[in-house]
Amino acid sequence: MPSEKILEQKKAMVADLADKFSRAASGVLVKYEGITVDDDTKMRAELRGAGVEYTVIKNTLIGLACDKVGFEDMKQNLEGMNAVAISYEDPIAPAKILKKYAEKIETFEIRAGFLDGAVVNASVVDELAEIPPKEVLIGKILGSVQGPLYSLAYGLQAIIDKNGEGDAAAEAAAE
Repeated sequence: MPSEKILEQKKAMVADLADKFSRAASGVLVKYEGITVDDDTKMRAELRGAGVEYTVIKNTLIGLACDKVGFEDMKQNLEGMNAVAISYEDPIAPAKILKKYAEKIETFEIRAGFLDGAVVNASVVDELAEIPPKEVLIGKILGSVQGPLYSLAYGLQAIIDKNGEGDAAAEAAAE
C-alpha cells in the first residue's frame, strides 16, 4: 500500500492536471510508443517552441483528472503508454505538431483530444491539424474582401473615363 506522502503527491498531480485541462484551449492524447530519443527530443523542442506543454503521465492519473473536468469520454483511450499535449493559446498547435510525428512513426498515434471543454476523437484532431496557419487564413479573408472592392473601383473608374471622353467630344463639337 502506498504511503500517505505518495498519495498526497498523486492527488496534487491529479489536481494540477485537471486544472491544466480546464484552462487549456486544447489538448491531444497520444499513444507514446515507438518514438526514438532523437525524434522525441525534436518533437518536444517543437512543442515547447509553440507554447505547448507535453508530458507522459500514468493512465490512472489522466483518468482521475478527466473525471474531475468532465472528460469521461477520453478515458476509453487510456491503454498502454500515453502522453498529453496541452496548449493554452493556440488550439491548433498540438494537433499540427503531433500529427506530423504520428505520420512519420507507425506506433505513435493520436488517440483523442479536447477542444473548448469538449472531448473530440482522433479524426477531429486530424482535421484540426489540416487547418492552415492563422496568417494564411487572415490573408485569404483579406483577399476575398479586396477582390470585390477592386472590381468596384475599376468599374467606377471606367464610368468616369467614359463620361470624361463624352464631355471632351461634346466640347470639341461645340467649338
